[in-house]
Amino acid sequence: SAIALTANILPVFEQLGIYEEVKSLSLPLASLDMFDTKLNNLGSIDGQDHRRMPKLYDLLRRQVPPHKISFGKKVLRNKEHENKVTVYCSDNTVYDCSILVGADGAYSAVRQNMYRKLEEEDNLPLGDKEAFTIGYINMVGISIPLHPERYPELSETHRNHFRVVVGDKNDSCHAITVPGNQICWGIQVQLPEDEAKEQHFRNSEWGPEAIDTMLKEFEDFPCAFGGTMKEIFDTTPRNLISKVFLEEKVFQTWYYGRSVLIGDACHKLLPGGGQGAIMAMKDAVVLANCLYNMTDKSEESIKKAFASYYRQRYLEAEDMGKESATFTKIMYGH
Repeated sequence: SAIALTANILPVFEQLGIYEEVKSLSLPLASLDMFDTKLNNLGSIDGQDHRRMPKLYDLLRRQVPPHKISFGKKVLRNKEHENKVTVYCSDNTVYDCSILVGADGAYSAVRQNMYRKLEEEDNLPLGDKEAFTIGYINMVGISIPLHPERYPELSETHRNHFRVVVGDKNDSCHAITVPGNQICWGIQVQLPEDEAKEQHFRNSEWGPEAIDTMLKEFEDFPCAFGGTMKEIFDTTPRNLISKVFLEEKVFQTWYYGRSVLIGDACHKLLPGGGQGAIMAMKDAVVLANCLYNMTDKSEESIKKAFASYYRQRYLEAEDMGKESATFTKIMYGH
């Protein structure tokens, strides 16, 4: 769908020399406007810049030499030695490295392996044993280029529009105009805790039929740019629709031995604050700086670098988790 980039991360793109190109992929957002299902305005929040995620992803990927990226890898386990860590993947490939960075998402295999070892040593905090807090089911997508005559807001090339329609059954939808005459959209349903836990383990909720069912439930929802959401759904390629649980949890343990976590692997935030991706990027920047300052690759130096990274990032992640939960409740919940 779309990603919000704010002042706390933009200097990184300047340092990488790609700020102007990032800027060309985006439109500044004047405000986030919220409506009820009769399109009565409920209020507005001052905005930020929004980029299309696929375009930003392609730009960032181009900054890394192709030979340094391997696709289709799934980490099964890792084993630490005196001066290295060995990573075993599902395709039978094996990698030896000085450190292992778990940037593998909310269900991080690196974190699971790390916590298994800590639990065997009886050193895993009780809070890290608890499951995610699950509150919402979310589906997002991005349309093909649409005609400005149908959606006049698309003709405003100097800014974009972010509009949320809040339903009366713990549901909501949002739509965002982005460069290229496209509309990024999302639909959300807030779940009771018992139902959320039940659906989390139902594989049927993630197949094509489940996607169709959820789209059907929202097709008559009013689109704040005009018409209904069905019109937006029908112009969205199937491969650009994703369904996810909106979960939250800030883990207490971010590193162990030669392994360290960043992004959703150590702090999964709800999306209302628009800070999940930004927090992951800031993790990467701080960790890179800590590693750069290492004098050698010894386990002691690695431990000091990881500890410094943790000190700089944990409290902000904890605070942002609370803020994101509040904003998500305002935008999507009741």
